[in-house]
Amino acid sequence: MRFTYPAPENADDQRQVYYWRLLAAILESNRSQYGEYTLEAFPVPMNYQRIQLELESGGERVNIFAPGTSRALEQKLLAIPLPLDKGLLGLRLFLIMEHQQAALEKVKNLDMLRRFRIGQRPSWTDTTILRHNGLEVVATDSFEGLFKGLEANRFELFSRGANEIQAEWISRRETVPGLTIEKHLALLYPLARYYFVPRTPTGEKMAERIRDGLQRLAATGEFERLYKAYKREVLRDLPLAGRRLFRLENPELSGFAPPLSDPRWWDDFSAEFGAAR
Repeated sequence: MRFTYPAPENADDQRQVYYWRLLAAILESNRSQYGEYTLEAFPVPMNYQRIQLELESGGERVNIFAPGTSRALEQKLLAIPLPLDKGLLGLRLFLIMEHQQAALEKVKNLDMLRRFRIGQRPSWTDTTILRHNGLEVVATDSFEGLFKGLEANRFELFSRGANEIQAEWISRRETVPGLTIEKHLALLYPLARYYFVPRTPTGEKMAERIRDGLQRLAATGEFERLYKAYKREVLRDLPLAGRRLFRLENPELSGFAPPLSDPRWWDDFSAEFGAAR
């Protein structure tokens, strides 16, 4: 079997490395049953829209990727609906301009948070989730425009994943003076990242093998070990203790997802935050 995943859009982007290491462990776990395989990155970087089109057309060049799921994506492509990072993708912190920190320290509940505007791109699933929970979103098509909008006070918050925010702050703190990571708040919603493959006979065989291998790793404890190592890496430089955590609903989470009460596939982050407030 051939598994070709997309290369990162730039050499410094390491956000997807864990998912391809996990896939290698999955494929190795059932090699005796399913046979040999190749696993490699496609040499030419592609953006999200191009990757999705590649898979929709059959996956001749790229035939697997691991995005956050949505109902629309699950209709177009074949998902293996087992969360690869136990919902870590849905742990969100805010980039802000440092002069906003004092006002945000006073936020005690979700109604108070709703007084602040959040910058996002219109195509992101997060935009739907935030609006569903009554939060005000200012949509901007350009990713770089979100940093400019924050600096220009078109919104007060830029919500980013825990696996993204540190690198983005470091890379832009000199070009956006006063940019900082907010210290008091966090959001958590059940946002699953799945492997997706084409809706073809080959894709169905790929999905069967991935599902089998991932369940094998879960049964042996290897999946938990790999996930915890990844979580430690992501959260290493992000102090979470003492933050006020708001748990939000995700209307985009379909019935294909495992129950949120299943600790094999979902992390409740109680070790990091304690009981939800």
